[in-house]
Amino acid sequence: MKNLLPAALAIFALAAGCATVDTRPEPAFYVMRHLDTPEGERDPDLTANGSRRAQLVAGLFESERPAAIYISDFRRTRQTAGPLAQRLGLTPILYDPADTPGLAARVRQGPMPALIVGHSNTVPDIVEALGGVRPAPLSHPDFGDIWRVGPDGATVKRRID
Repeated sequence: MKNLLPAALAIFALAAGCATVDTRPEPAFYVMRHLDTPEGERDPDLTANGSRRAQLVAGLFESERPAAIYISDFRRTRQTAGPLAQRLGLTPILYDPADTPGLAARVRQGPMPALIVGHSNTVPDIVEALGGVRPAPLSHPDFGDIWRVGPDGATVKRRID
């Protein structure tokens, strides 16, 4: 019996040392429209205010940094995501804005958290496809909002000023 107690304690200590705690962040998705552009141009650059806000986006993600950034193939989405991608050392991943189901499936595969930069006509669909509460339709002057879609579908809108 004397020999069993040390052996049992050793097995318990070994088993406890093998236990792991999952410290990965819960999957979250961030969806935003590209930042400020002039109206009526096909593929414009960001305005001065849009560029200023893009720098602010780069500083927003301190506690939950995106592991992937998805953009459509337009200058305005590249310029919106550029400062954050550079700060995090990420190369933005191109997606087809006409294929929201494909984008949602790809983003769900990880890595997470992920930031998707879209357009006024795609952001509501993307938020909804990722399980969030669909935002109201966006019009041209609607720049500067980011929606966080949590693992339970909880959707929180944050303003970039």
